[in-house]
Amino acid sequence: MKLYGFPPSPRTWAVRAVAAQLGVPLDFEFVDLTKGQQHEPDYRAINPNGRAPTLVDGDFKLWEAMAIMHYLAGQKPTALWPDDMRIRADIVRWQSWNLAHWEKESCAPLLFERIVKQLVGAGAPDEAAVARALDNFARDAKVLEAHLGKQPYLVGSSLTLADFSVAGPLFYAERAGLPLADYPKVREWFGRIASLPCWKETAPQIPAAAA
Repeated sequence: MKLYGFPPSPRTWAVRAVAAQLGVPLDFEFVDLTKGQQHEPDYRAINPNGRAPTLVDGDFKLWEAMAIMHYLAGQKPTALWPDDMRIRADIVRWQSWNLAHWEKESCAPLLFERIVKQLVGAGAPDEAAVARALDNFARDAKVLEAHLGKQPYLVGSSLTLADFSVAGPLFYAERAGLPLADYPKVREWFGRIASLPCWKETAPQIPAAAA
């Protein structure tokens, strides 16, 4: 299997970490989003959206990080994606919440304004966009804090794909100024996730301009 992606992207990083955690080998193909390689015809042929990551397994082409995680976890029995309908529904619930709220409205705007713009020379952060994202972050972090006050992981007492999805953006918390100080349960949970060797094994080299 080959994964096409941009290593610093939280989604690409999370997918690679899942594969490493599962012991599923992936050939990796770098797609430089900063140079527009995602819009080249050869890449658009496998992902018409011009986004990353994309997985190619023989003649099967799969885009969207959540779908790729599910496919990888289906390669072998794993507690990350257990064969239980309710647990799987709960995992998808948190992954969907991540896509619709946590990542989209809270984390991604802060990463874009405070890291990506600097990386690509797109000017100063839009402070209005930053303010909106911070409000959304407070809203969503309160949900996480309350939930993680009841259990060690997002879905019960075991690590699942949900944790990989939701934790991804937090690896940039310091650079992007994600305000985690008021959320000790979120910090404790993220510490457990971040300590997994699979994240270090797949960690991207961050350009100095983004530091």
